[in-house]
Amino acid sequence: MIFGPTPVRDAEGAILAHTHKGASIIKKGTRLSASNVAALAAEGISSVIAARLEPGDVHEDEAAARIADHITGQGVRAEPSHTGRANLFADVSGLFVLPEPAIHALNGSNPAITLATLAPHTRVIPGQMLATVKIIPFAVPADALDAAATDAANGALSVAPWALRTIATVSTELPALKANVIDKTLEIFARRIAASGAAVVADDRVPHDPGELAACLAQQDADLIVIFGASAMVDPADVIPTAIEHAGGEVVHTGMPVDPGNLMVLGMLHGRPVIGAPGCARSPKPNGFDFVLDRALCALPIAPSDIARMGVGGLLTEPAV
Repeated sequence: MIFGPTPVRDAEGAILAHTHKGASIIKKGTRLSASNVAALAAEGISSVIAARLEPGDVHEDEAAARIADHITGQGVRAEPSHTGRANLFADVSGLFVLPEPAIHALNGSNPAITLATLAPHTRVIPGQMLATVKIIPFAVPADALDAAATDAANGALSVAPWALRTIATVSTELPALKANVIDKTLEIFARRIAASGAAVVADDRVPHDPGELAACLAQQDADLIVIFGASAMVDPADVIPTAIEHAGGEVVHTGMPVDPGNLMVLGMLHGRPVIGAPGCARSPKPNGFDFVLDRALCALPIAPSDIARMGVGGLLTEPAV
């Protein structure tokens, strides 16, 4: 691409770099027509800053559209590109999922090609903007675009829809825990899951004892089981992980590098996820419980390695004052 001062007499077909405000208004990015050139000349304008595409260059709108096409996955739609920008939006409610290494590679391939997105695993609703592709200059070389498209093809942006519909809650009790604390916890939990469309279909309360809790867990048949312990897990051999195993399940992971939310337990029982909630789950404020709960509600896999990576951005502090 050739960019710089261009004599008006030679500017037909060139792309105007800066908006002209005179007797006529010509917006930047306009491909100058014969009438545009005549209007500029009539105003005594002898030169403009403009861009001329060379063989092998791809116009910014086409380039943005091509990148957007490569990264549009399930539950995502791209709007037509304009001024070198293509915006992507959610078509369904759920969690925003993206392949971070592919995005980093794309943004590192050429400074002319950029992609900005929401944070991964953000809750989204239909019509919400997820990402924007922006081509910085008026055109990019085809080979640079092809390289970026290859990076983009390594993974698309998608929305994992809410998938689980039924939840069983099991609250354990100790003499020091007031019943109204459990009631309040479940009210907060109902608000927490409201956007997902899931419903609590069982509300059981048992003593904080591994045998009692195991017997209760074994009877549940909801899509997801959430345990609100009267006392949070402090060891892999504590009440909640032990009860999951005694009920015939498997403890996938204990603890997480998110604060608040460290004392979380994740398990599987008869193919269904079981979450031993940390104590902070009694609060409506975002915490580590949300990180795991949202993924479970979308039926996304949650491996110990996924939990280990939650530490970056996992310090959920109070805002500075």
